[in-house]
Amino acid sequence: MLVLRQHASGGQPADELVLDFDRRCKTRLLTRSAAGEEVGVMLPPGSPPLRDGDLLQADDGRCVRVVAAAEPLLHVACPDAVTLARAAYHLGNRHVKVEVGAGWLRLLQDEVLADMLQQMGLQVERLAAGFSPEHGAYGGGHHHSHGQEAAFHYAPKIHQFGGQP
Repeated sequence: MLVLRQHASGGQPADELVLDFDRRCKTRLLTRSAAGEEVGVMLPPGSPPLRDGDLLQADDGRCVRVVAAAEPLLHVACPDAVTLARAAYHLGNRHVKVEVGAGWLRLLQDEVLADMLQQMGLQVERLAAGFSPEHGAYGGGHHHSHGQEAAFHYAPKIHQFGGQP
């Protein structure tokens, strides 16, 4: 089994891992490479999601490129920046993962959200593409610590009151 424990700083990829966004968020994953080899991803806890094009270093020295798998998405566009900002606000208020581009937003397909966005006057197109949503303003994601992880402090410093380090 090929074991990937860290990011590579460069190198020629020997293989690829084609993963959807949910699987790119995992720090522990058993999967198969594009060539069919069994792969164990064992990144440090708290690692940010893997991005399309990231290179990972295997224990045996090989390099593997991460590829964002095509997923069913909504591509939301509007030439009016205020309407697009309103859409982003409403999606964020619903904790929807959103990829942001110049004049557009992308999110996983959801017919209720598609209808809401169309009613707001936005153009909504269905497509299949790699999905790379924003990681979050504070980089920590959403956590529920339990057991051994109870001491894990994920709150950003702005929310750590009382002069805590």
